[in-house]
Amino acid sequence: MNRVVVLGGGYGGLTVVNELLDSDLPKGTKIYLVDRMPFQGLKTEYYALAAGTVTDTEIRVAFPEHENLEIVYGEIGGVDFENRQVAVSGHDPLPYDSLVIALGCTDNYHGITGASEFSCSIQSLSATRRTYQQVNDVRPNGQVTIVGGGLSGVEVASELRESRSDLNIRILDRGDSVLNGFPPRLRKYVASWFHEHDVEMRSHISITSLEQGVIHNGAEAILSDVTVWTAGIRPVDLVHNLSFAKDKQGRLMVNEWHELVDVPDVYVVGDCASSIFSPSAQLAEAMGKQVAEVIKGKWDGKLPKLSRIKLKGVLGSLGKKAGFGMMGATPIIGRVPRVLKSGVLWMSKHHFG
Repeated sequence: MNRVVVLGGGYGGLTVVNELLDSDLPKGTKIYLVDRMPFQGLKTEYYALAAGTVTDTEIRVAFPEHENLEIVYGEIGGVDFENRQVAVSGHDPLPYDSLVIALGCTDNYHGITGASEFSCSIQSLSATRRTYQQVNDVRPNGQVTIVGGGLSGVEVASELRESRSDLNIRILDRGDSVLNGFPPRLRKYVASWFHEHDVEMRSHISITSLEQGVIHNGAEAILSDVTVWTAGIRPVDLVHNLSFAKDKQGRLMVNEWHELVDVPDVYVVGDCASSIFSPSAQLAEAMGKQVAEVIKGKWDGKLPKLSRIKLKGVLGSLGKKAGFGMMGATPIIGRVPRVLKSGVLWMSKHHFG
């Protein structure tokens, strides 16, 4: 029997499952998808759930139903690579012939005291639900602070401004400006949007600690009713605690087939896998397609030659009517990138990709 166990039903893991189910499965093949939730949460839209501009059900994607697929619900306790089995809470050990690790990422607090205790997150659906509660319980004229001026921080701040015009909203970033790695024209456009919509931006902030209601920037105390953390990510604890080779970001080193180095038949996709690209849903899906191709190739007795992954670009939103992005090396701003982002969301919800 070919037993394929996929850990995580996010962009990468679900792509592996769908690609395999869409192929001619060898007789006796069984695919197990292990996840805590009964559906995929579209993580690229968690910022909107946190702000309250979409509902929980709008960013869910149902897992597929298939006679060769079994959904296993539970927390993953660990992987026994020697005996080829996975520990899942409430279940007997789950044996595998091929294993796909697609568990995604969690917040990177960079060792800052109090950051995990006194800020809220958008790195999981359950955490985002709690963030929505905290943010939308803030009194009128209260202060919400977003730590981190990257893509996630910008989207949270702009969406929250659209949701709550009564709030004071600020972004803190350690760089020169928001979206520091993007071209000047794009950064200027986003900064202009924030000025126009009364979102405060502060740069060159070096946070030393957090406590309830206070962010410490060295000797300066910055008051905040709610603080949302978007200042970096790292692989989840299960991957973080593995002793295998990792890159500087803590992602597992893999070979040309996305296979864990020195551990055959264990594949890593998405935020857990070392790559020349920054983590993204688009990258996770591209890796997932290739891992499915490798698994199918092994079934046929021939490893495929994988093509180089090419990403289409980056899209971000500024509320529901404006956006920004990069198509190759070309920055795009205004209404068009927002419409494109809505189209990508529609395709994700309908498994087109």
